[in-house]
Amino acid sequence: MNDSEELALPPVDAETALAHAPPGHKDELRLWLRMLTCTTLIEAEVRARLRRDFDTTLPRFDLMAALDRAGSGMTLGEISRRMMVSNGNVTGLAARLEAEGLVERRARPGDRRAQLLRLTTRGRREFARQSAAHEGWIAELLDGLAPEERAALFRLLGRTKSSVRAAMTPEESA
Repeated sequence: MNDSEELALPPVDAETALAHAPPGHKDELRLWLRMLTCTTLIEAEVRARLRRDFDTTLPRFDLMAALDRAGSGMTLGEISRRMMVSNGNVTGLAARLEAEGLVERRARPGDRRAQLLRLTTRGRREFARQSAAHEGWIAELLDGLAPEERAALFRLLGRTKSSVRAAMTPEESA
């Protein structure tokens, strides 16, 4: 096999790479890798469809979703905490969305130093279009599961979430 043929091989995800692991590998690790692989596959497809259908990115969609849920607006710090990204990332995204007329900045009532970001009317319309498509994509991607399978998976992932939270190390006080 030459170099160009080797490069043409499909990428192997972590779960597939573990499929031939020696006996004794923990079921918990295999489960974690399966969940990670599913999340990665869905996220990659959503990113591709956002770019193809709306010429946008997942971080832009996520920022608009946060603002849509907030309604009355959010500060950059609140957005960065909710999105779990740095203030710098949010600042750049917000500036580009503002330049496109999708978000606006306003002084926070009672504190003129704090700036609130809100979706504009145009931004709310655009986000409504994108979120309707997003909802359809997710339904399409999970359509291979019967309703009772989706319900069981939802219940089991809820238990998984509780298990993870119970096992988490509490953050140290600063």
